[in-house]
Parts: sequence; C-alpha cells; structure tokens
Amino acid sequence: MNQKRKKKTVVIGLLGTSVDTGKGASRWERWRPSISLCQHEDLLVDRFELLIQPRFTKLAGAVADDIHSVSPETKVTTPIIDFNDPWDFEQVYAALHDFARGYPFDEEKEEYLIHITTGSHVAQICLFLLTESHYLPAKLIQTSPPAKRQSPEPGDYRIIDLDLSKYDHIASRFRQEHTEGVSFLKSGIDTRNKKFNALIDLIEKVAIHSSAPILLTGPTGAGKSLLARRIYELKHARRLVSGDFAEVNSATIRGDAAMSALFGHVKGAFTGAASNREGLLRAADNGILFLDEIGELGADEQAMLLGAIEEKTFLPVGSDKPVSSEFQLIAGTNRDLRLEVHNGRFRPDLLARINLWTFELPGLAKRTEDIEPNLKYELDQYSRRTGTNVSFNKEARTRFLKFATGPQGLWKGNFRDLNGAVTRMCTLASGGRINTAIVDQEIERLNRDWVEPHKSEDSEILEEFFSPEHLAGIDRFDRGQLADVIAVCKKSPTLSAAGRILFAASRKKKASFNDADRIRKYLAKFGLTWKDLHRQ
Repeated sequence: MNQKRKKKTVVIGLLGTSVDTGKGASRWERWRPSISLCQHEDLLVDRFELLIQPRFTKLAGAVADDIHSVSPETKVTTPIIDFNDPWDFEQVYAALHDFARGYPFDEEKEEYLIHITTGSHVAQICLFLLTESHYLPAKLIQTSPPAKRQSPEPGDYRIIDLDLSKYDHIASRFRQEHTEGVSFLKSGIDTRNKKFNALIDLIEKVAIHSSAPILLTGPTGAGKSLLARRIYELKHARRLVSGDFAEVNSATIRGDAAMSALFGHVKGAFTGAASNREGLLRAADNGILFLDEIGELGADEQAMLLGAIEEKTFLPVGSDKPVSSEFQLIAGTNRDLRLEVHNGRFRPDLLARINLWTFELPGLAKRTEDIEPNLKYELDQYSRRTGTNVSFNKEARTRFLKFATGPQGLWKGNFRDLNGAVTRMCTLASGGRINTAIVDQEIERLNRDWVEPHKSEDSEILEEFFSPEHLAGIDRFDRGQLADVIAVCKKSPTLSAAGRILFAASRKKKASFNDADRIRKYLAKFGLTWKDLHRQ
C-alpha cells in the first residue's frame, strides 16, 4: 500500500527590511529571521513566499540568495505587496488582504505557515487577523534569536495553531464560561425541563454573539421581563454593551404619551410639555431597550420604531432635528403577532424586522419538573428580601408539590402565581415553618383564583381591542360605557350615524351639534380611532 505523500511546507512572510539585512561575511554572525527560519534541521521549507515592497527588490534578491545557500531545496519567490506607509493599518491590511484573496492556496498538497516575526507591528497584527479569520488558511510561526544575537545559530521557532478547539484547556474555559452564562440567565435555578434548558442555551449564544432584535413570546408571567434584564446584565458583564437597560410595558402608554415616552419630546411640543424629555430610546443608547407587550403599540409608534431600528435615528415629538441611539431591542408579547398582522393591527415590516431571533417561553404548567427548583428559589428570594429564613416541614412540602405539579396546578399567572403563593405562605409561617394547614389554605385560594369567570358581553368587546394589562388601568365605571360606544360604532357606517344613536337624547336639546367630533374625542381618550374599530 502506498503511503500518503507528505504535504509540502510553504512559509509566507514579509521581508525584514532591517533585521534581514547584512553585508560581507559578518552577516552570517548575526541572527536574520527569514534566513534563520530555513536553517532548522527539523523544519524543511519547500517554498518561501517572501513578500516585498517594490523598492526593496535588490535586498530581496540578496536574502533569497542567502536562503538558497543554507537551504538549497527551498524555492524563494518574491510577490510584490505595495503600500507606502508600513504603519498605516488601512494600507497594510488592504494590501495583505488582496494578496490573500488572490493567492492560489492548495490545502490538499501544501500546508502554510505565516511568519509573523518580520515586518512592522501593524503588518504582524494584520497577518494575525487574516489568519484568524481564515483568509490565510495557515498556522502562525514565530521565530526568536539565540541567547546571543551575534551568533550563527538559527535560534528557536514555535508554530501556533489558531484553531482553539484543539486546545483542551482553552476549550474547557469556553465551556465553563458558557455554562456560567446559561446559569446566569436562569438566575442560578437548576432547571430540569430539557426543552427549556435547550432554549436558554440557545438564548445565551445569541445574546453573546448578536446585537440584532430579540423577540420573547409566551403567556403573561412566564418570565419575559426577568429574562430580558438578565440578557442585559450578561452582555454588560461581558462588556458587550456599555449603556443602560430601559424598559416599558407598551400596554400602559397610548397616543402622545407613548410617542413621548419612547422617542422623547422638546419643550412646548404639546400641552403639558414644560421641558425637554429624553425618551426611552435615547436612554438605551449603547444599551438595551425592552418593550414588553409590543403588540399594544399604536400604528404611529410602530412606524417610528421601525425607522429607529433600521436607521438608528428618529425625531423626538415636536422636533425637526433627528437624534441617534445605538440600542438593541428586546421585545416581549403574549399575543400571536402573525395573527395581529393578519388582522391589520401590527405592521408586517416591523414583525419581519424583530422576528430574526424569536424565543417562546413556556408557561409554568408546561414545566412542572421545574416547579421544585423554582420553589426553592422563591424561598431564597423571600429570605433575602425580609431577612427571615422560612422552610416547609416535610409533609407540607410534599403536599404542596403534589398539588403544584399535578393536574390541579393550572398556574394561569405562571411565576407570578408561584411568587404570590410563596410570599403568602412565608408571611403566615409562625416560627419560620410552613405547615400543612398553611399549604391547604393556599391551595384553596389558588383554586378559587383559577376558576374561569363568566365573561360578560362588555368584556368580550373590550378584550378585542385592549390587553388585560391595559384594561386593568381603566376604571370599571368607564368600561360599560366604553363597550357600548364601541358596539354602536362597529355597527354604524359613519361617525355621524353612530352619533345619532349615542346622543339621541342630547341632540333634541341642541340647535347644532357635531356628534362625529364628540365620538372621535371620546375614543381618543382610550387610544382608539374610528379606523381601529372597523379593521377586518
């Protein structure tokens, strides 16, 4: 059987215009990197690509002759690398990059060593970068002189492979760093759900290596806000962001208030704008902006946000001077944004822009194996907040976990429900011990809270246009009136027609009236327009 032919060794390096020089017999008494590299008995150089600038052709010829005298089997070529200033990074990198792209590498027959001892420090850095990025498919070779420079000895050399996966210690450090990052995102909780652990593992990789928008989906209370903040803290700890973390629940802002909160405003932009306001996008410059419930944003805010994401500039309310902000967006939603796009309530181009990295956080009821470690976490958090150590007795813990992980454990509010349950039980625990009586009381309360209430017709109408968070901010007194106005408007072809129904009594007492304007202003109080009510 024929043995596989050994690959030829090709060295690529810059001519050392100072260190490779020398005249007369005395030149052999000093260390010259390019020549000495070819003097090592255990390193056969088949070809030396000696990169030169045009003005050093004569010197290159002399160096090539000396290499041939010490290593006749080494073929020396002198490709031209043309740059004026060896300390100009842009010039040097461009010249070496062009050489790398045009060189006919044959990795099946040849192996390549990049000599980084000669040339300016800028050139050495450029060679390293081009090798690390695999434009030069090679290993590095570093040569060093003998103890006495004025010596005919060739000195030493060391080959450096930049494939870090081959170094066990470095690889283990990367694995440890990754494990620490994943644990940090999970707040140190030893979660057991395989799908959730795989999800966090992926999020850690994206958080470290990408600054593109991230979309976190999942039910209310699944942990989107906490995860967004942990992503920020992880990136900040790794010096990937230097700015602040800014957040807002989009369901809590509407109309001018939303535009001002997000993009800021200038003094006098609208009634009540007594001074300039920075806005959250500016507050998140070089940091992260977390927009929870992004599906609640109005059409104007969506359009402005899209422009800000793509251009990194925007106009504060009332200003004609654009401002810039280099922020990373993390968005959260409990809605199906694709359905919102279909129903005309969310911009398709904005969804396309924020949908590069989408991660769906499962509800607690789908992660029952994680309830036990999260229970421990909540107990620890309570102890930190209050300075009081609280624990279950054995029977009480068994009873609570059986309920929590069984079919009765609906966890409709997810981790908010668990946090509330632990807080209540800890507060009632005399002597710092939760007993079965406290557990039974809490189970009864949770079962009562999870009973699905009968939805009124008014509730169904309002839920079509408002999230539960937004509805919670509307007085119960106003909800019935608002639902009735919406129902009439949806059935009426025009604002005026709706006004004739809604204001039938008051119209009789007025000589003139503008019912359409009255309805328009009323709807605006709740962030709605006539167009919102008539989208298909």
